[in-house]
Amino acid sequence: MNWQETLSTAERRELLTLKDGRAWLSIALDWALIGAAFALVALAPNPLTVVVAIALIGSRQLGLAILMHEAAHRILLSDRRWNDWVGNWVCAYPVYLDVHPYRKYHLRHHARTWAADDPDLPLATPFPITRASLRRKIWRDLSGQTGWKRLKYTLRGDLGMSPGLGQRSANPGWQSFRGMVITNAVLLGLLTVAGHPALYLLWVAGWFTTYSLVTRIRSIAEHAAIPDPADELGNTRTTLARWWERLLVAPNYVNYHLEHHLLMTVPHYNLRRLHRLLRERGVLASACVTNGYVAVLRLASARP
Repeated sequence: MNWQETLSTAERRELLTLKDGRAWLSIALDWALIGAAFALVALAPNPLTVVVAIALIGSRQLGLAILMHEAAHRILLSDRRWNDWVGNWVCAYPVYLDVHPYRKYHLRHHARTWAADDPDLPLATPFPITRASLRRKIWRDLSGQTGWKRLKYTLRGDLGMSPGLGQRSANPGWQSFRGMVITNAVLLGLLTVAGHPALYLLWVAGWFTTYSLVTRIRSIAEHAAIPDPADELGNTRTTLARWWERLLVAPNYVNYHLEHHLLMTVPHYNLRRLHRLLRERGVLASACVTNGYVAVLRLASARP
């Protein structure tokens, strides 16, 4: 079955329509949940609330990264100038990302999925691995080792010490750090005005730990341990996420990754509808669709 023939012209047009208000709602929700995590610890500071806050902040940092990804596809906001500006200053820079270099890198992934020059290939090819190996990876994420490695790699690139994909600017230096420094200073300033500057440590802790973990789980779910690299319905996975998984692991409909690869300019808030249409018309009967992230991790760690 040719899946494209199952969608009418009107349905395609509706799926591809950008709704700026809906995008702003996603941005506001991510930052509201981050604010709620800060408030939780401010109102009831104890080890349990700190753990909950770090888990929530890390997941919403991924949420901001997903919205940056939307901007890289030029589908966050309808005005392209605002798309890139908001994608960077509101979403990417706070988590030390940048729309412009990411766009070049990521669009090559879409054009060359599972080809030898797919830049994301190293994220998928090691799997499946053993359960012990997966546990070690999770420990490295939650202990901050992965975050520290990511920070050093990004810093080296921004200082011009890592050519190729690691270098995000043609003229590395202060310009590469400017957005990250300014946005994080603003966040620290707002927390200081609120009387709780120490809460900024939760943001740093989330970036080094839970953000690393949910980013890893996301990359595993999308392309690891898939049935057929040569089949567009079998080389990318959609994960049917439960409510708590959407909250903590899969923000902003990132779990509908197969649909995103089929029509990469469908904005995130329309991916669930695209999934429903394709499922109702039998397109997904043999596609790579997994029920929940626990099942995904089982598949990814199935090597004896």
